Amino acid sequence: MTSHDAELRTRTQDLEDALALAGDRLDPEVAAQVRDAVGGVRERLALGVDHTVVALAGGTGSGKSSLFNSVSRLDFADVGVRRPTTALVTACSWSAAATALLDWLDVEQDRRITRGGELDGDDESALAGLVLLDLPDHDSIAPEHRAVVDRVLPLVDLLVWVVDPQKYADDALHSGYLRKSSGLEGSMVVALNQIDTVPGSRRESLVQDMDRLLTEDGLTGVYVTTVSARTGEGMDELRSLLEQAVARRSVAASRVAGELDRAGALLLAETPGEVPWTMSTAVEQEVDSLVEVSGLGGVAGQVGAAVRNGYGRPELSPVSAEAVALSRARWLTRAGRALRPGWRRSLDRAVTPASGIAREVSTALARIPLDTRGPSSARPTRRAAWVALGLGVVAAVLAVLGSLDVVPLSRPLLTTCAVVAAVAVVTAVVCFLVVLQLRRTLGRRRRQQVFASGRGAIERVVRETMAAPTQELLDAHRRVRELAQSARDRDPAAPLTGALRLPTGPDLDASSTGEGGPSDTDAVRPAP
Repeated sequence: MTSHDAELRTRTQDLEDALALAGDRLDPEVAAQVRDAVGGVRERLALGVDHTVVALAGGTGSGKSSLFNSVSRLDFADVGVRRPTTALVTACSWSAAATALLDWLDVEQDRRITRGGELDGDDESALAGLVLLDLPDHDSIAPEHRAVVDRVLPLVDLLVWVVDPQKYADDALHSGYLRKSSGLEGSMVVALNQIDTVPGSRRESLVQDMDRLLTEDGLTGVYVTTVSARTGEGMDELRSLLEQAVARRSVAASRVAGELDRAGALLLAETPGEVPWTMSTAVEQEVDSLVEVSGLGGVAGQVGAAVRNGYGRPELSPVSAEAVALSRARWLTRAGRALRPGWRRSLDRAVTPASGIAREVSTALARIPLDTRGPSSARPTRRAAWVALGLGVVAAVLAVLGSLDVVPLSRPLLTTCAVVAAVAVVTAVVCFLVVLQLRRTLGRRRRQQVFASGRGAIERVVRETMAAPTQELLDAHRRVRELAQSARDRDPAAPLTGALRLPTGPDLDASSTGEGGPSDTDAVRPAP
């Protein structure tokens, strides 16, 4: 296996991994196209890229069969393989070892012919390894004809679109095929057949108009050649083009690379760009929303009041399912804004339903302790205050009675009672104030604790039921995009360029060992 084959197989595996990871999130039609591309590429790589499969495709009356006979230089009638107007593919191979490849292409045994034998001499040696296919008309009224064309086109290495001067702008060709072939310019040629029917003064403008239509189809640099199967005009140039394609040997690999590139582009269209999403900000917003609808702030305040006042039994009510549904819908809208429909549906399935989120939030909040007990030091402090107050009252009564001479007290004793009464009352007041402050401080702390614990519980629910599945899906989305990008062709082959000299197998071997040799970039079109 060459390093290029290994690269193609790696890119194919990347596409296969992307398909498996994306699953049913992709558009079914896109998934089918990518799956078919992966299957076709694997089969083509398994057969090797030693052969170059060239298909002549075109509409009714374009002259594909005549061009096929002219290129192959065989009269099929002489060998009993004349091609009727059917849905069958006719093949001519310049190699006796193409049987497995033709079987893969579903070419029937009586529709095959082989060139390149000893009798051909050197005339056909330049096309050794070529497999030339004559396809049914793509615009036939028989649907089975188009079905064969659609099946075979992705399997060939070089596609020669045969068009005639009357129908070269046919919409069935451009909208049905060419506009869908962007990225495959390196394995495509357009042959304007029946050029002998066009006056010489109009031929250049005809080619320019074909170039313009190809550019409008999104195809840049596709080589357009003019031929006439009837008179032989341009046939040497067409055969030379095929010889160059066979000599390059990378045409088959380029076609495979182009198929992978197109499939990767389809996947990229299903996973556009980076999703503008900041998980922490999104979680924060929904937690705030759920905290508000849960009444957590009010209950936390009730706990604080109960601690301050010494009475009260605050309770958390079940969270409103309607409010949670609104929060969930808002989450899905923001998270899925940049996603394709299949990914949005998958996100909806992944995120817990609103009823489940509401249940989880209510359960989590129910576990939050609503402790309304006062400070542990409040009771002894309050007792000390009452004792001091009682002592102060007794001392004050004695001082009053002594001052009224109701109770005979000496002046020193009377003064002592007055002082004790004052100190005891002040002590009692201070103790009551201390208890009050302790309750206020503890109430504020309990309120904060309840609110923080409840908010943390709600945040955990949001992360588990909404954030985690969303992040998992977005990670898969990003990974599919990365795999699709890695599967794309980083160095697409340039389109065939007519009379340019393309590198041959020995040239490529020489360049791989560091020896000098011609390359595509070195080639120049010879002067007319």
